[in-house]
Amino acid sequence: MAEPHDLTLTEPADVDPRLLEVLVCPMTRSPLTYDRAKGELISKSARLAYPVRDGVPIMLVEEARVLGDDE
Repeated sequence: MAEPHDLTLTEPADVDPRLLEVLVCPMTRSPLTYDRAKGELISKSARLAYPVRDGVPIMLVEEARVLGDDE
């Protein structure tokens, strides 16, 4: 019997690169960058970070985190 893939809680799920090519910020329609370490899609123009949960980008402005001044 095959063993299930074991993801640790600290290991973020990857986002399909083809999906990243077409996703844009819902607020500004600008391109996003993927921060794998934090598990977020970053919109520099909107200063927002959209969470990625289980490999699925949550593209809702109300779910996004406001980027700090140092980010």
